[in-house]
Amino acid sequence: MPRSARIAPKEFVYHALTRGNNKQDVFKDDEDFRKYIEILWKYKNQYKFKLYHYVLMSNHVHLVMETTQEGGELFQIMKGINLSYAQQYKKKYIYTGHFWQDRYKSIMISKDEYLLACGSYVELNPVRAGMVKNPKDYPWSSYGVNAYGKKDDLIDQHIIFHKLSTDESVRKEVRC
Repeated sequence: MPRSARIAPKEFVYHALTRGNNKQDVFKDDEDFRKYIEILWKYKNQYKFKLYHYVLMSNHVHLVMETTQEGGELFQIMKGINLSYAQQYKKKYIYTGHFWQDRYKSIMISKDEYLLACGSYVELNPVRAGMVKNPKDYPWSSYGVNAYGKKDDLIDQHIIFHKLSTDESVRKEVRC
């Protein structure tokens, strides 16, 4: 029986999650993390989506993204990213078989304070997993951009940050 189609209209924000098959690690070294970021860039340029938050964990990925009217559909974006990374990994590690566990999961997020809460949830994953004590110490997330204003053109700032305060130093205190 075929899978049912997802309802994923454009110009909505989504929390997308992809996990390695059997919860296996999908990133083995820093080069793997960098390659995934490179692939994100490629598909962000191709499909014109906005990326607000992300974290790359050893065995899964969280992305908080918004599709745009002029860009691609969520399924195109995720298919491109997941397929490209899986092919790169399989070639590098001479891996065969299923790479991702099922298809990606996605949850529609409202463009209000919940977007900020979801972003915090995503960026605090390494702390909850016991990988670091402070999220600023984890290099494979958007936390540095959103909490400290670190420069990274991969990340788009969403309107919720401006609702916290127009003063960046006040926003930083609220986020940290």
